[in-house]
Amino acid sequence: MLENLDFAELLHTYVIPWGTRIVLALAIFYIGRMVVSAVAGWVEKFMRARRMDEVLVKFLTAILHWVLLLFVIIAALSQLGIDTTSMVALLGAAGLAIGLSLQSSLSNLAAGVLLIIFRPFTKGNFVEAGGAMGVVEAISIFTTTLTTPDNKEVIVPNSAVLGNNIVNYSARPTRRVDLVFGVSYGDDLRKAKQLLEEIIAADTRVLSDPAPTIVVGELADSSVNFLVRPWVKSEDYWAVYWDTTESVKLKFDEAGITIPFPQMDVHTPERD
Repeated sequence: MLENLDFAELLHTYVIPWGTRIVLALAIFYIGRMVVSAVAGWVEKFMRARRMDEVLVKFLTAILHWVLLLFVIIAALSQLGIDTTSMVALLGAAGLAIGLSLQSSLSNLAAGVLLIIFRPFTKGNFVEAGGAMGVVEAISIFTTTLTTPDNKEVIVPNSAVLGNNIVNYSARPTRRVDLVFGVSYGDDLRKAKQLLEEIIAADTRVLSDPAPTIVVGELADSSVNFLVRPWVKSEDYWAVYWDTTESVKLKFDEAGITIPFPQMDVHTPERD
């Protein structure tokens, strides 16, 4: 069969057309790949100039790169005469099947993108989110990593973080320390209040603006309860909380002021 074919006919019928198609397909692929890299690089620089989150920049750049490269590959294959319509339909069906099988992962992905875009918290914030509490160590596409106060690492799915309330204790520069101290009904109320005012005034970490609040908040069953609410810098919250509690106990003991505690009187019937 091949012996009967004229070389010129073979050249014009097969070699030149297919050679041209292959060269054009390779040219489309290589030039397209360079264009894709240039576009992705420009978009990355643009996002970095806008000071977008590093994780989001890398994620969006990678997605853009692979989507554009897929179009380049389809264009190169179509130049070879391959029917890309069925290929696109096949890729769409495969994408749908993968999406359904990875539904939970995709919800974490979507939540991760939203967390990175809207930034309800950033690395280093102390937060309560997704049923966990700790310092934010990393925000990735699928999970958020927290470090608890006792140095345990907690990895929380992003969908759990975004689907529940988020409490960011580091969002504001100042916080109010809420303390309650009870004194006995028989003690000197004015003296107790004076001691509380002296303790708060002596602590240099307590802010003068807003001014601290020290008031009688409740006449309880067995005690008169003082509400003590000083304002401090966020990083001083727990230190002031613990130090104030200790100082109040020591000062009240020195002044003879009683801090009531629950008691139970048990009466037993006398035996004959």
